[in-house]
Amino acid sequence: MINLKKKEETIVVPESKGPERLGVGLGWDPEDNGQPFDLDASAFMLGADGQLVDEPFFVFYNNPASPEGAVLSSGDDRTGDSSDGGDDETLFVDVTLVDPRVQQIVFAVTIHEAEERGQNFGQVRNSFIRVYDLDTLEEIARFNLGEDFTSETGVQAGRLYRDGSTWHFEALGLGVKGGLEELLGIYAAKFC
Repeated sequence: MINLKKKEETIVVPESKGPERLGVGLGWDPEDNGQPFDLDASAFMLGADGQLVDEPFFVFYNNPASPEGAVLSSGDDRTGDSSDGGDDETLFVDVTLVDPRVQQIVFAVTIHEAEERGQNFGQVRNSFIRVYDLDTLEEIARFNLGEDFTSETGVQAGRLYRDGSTWHFEALGLGVKGGLEELLGIYAAKFC
């Protein structure tokens, strides 16, 4: 397993042979501020232009699977209490099924109703994204997001991107203050 730092990357599916089914787990521990703390994992399947290839290629709690079945969501963990230090939400990726138009998949975490509840990522501890082989459960790479976020309500945690038939994972750790709406403005502008 490789522990990555921000902007570092590693090969997760080599061209010759490697895992084809991946788990992308996201975990976190929210502080108790008296309000329910609901973080949501999502995946943006992007083309060469850095935009969603089509609306159904945005996988999140209201669209739990991409149209070709390459990316599936484990569902919405509304409290973060069920993981006991492990993954709170997982996105499953089968790289053999990914639409050929998709060049990268960006994984993000946002806080549901953050503004209404007065919440931000400064109140989240022990957050991470990890990539593992879904068949062996062997962890390939992990990125601990750290606690560098103060007022952000969304984080672009990492991305899988293809280079020919090789898939790489890059740790991103980029915060946004507008939550899911801001991310949609970045990656789905042509659909908004």
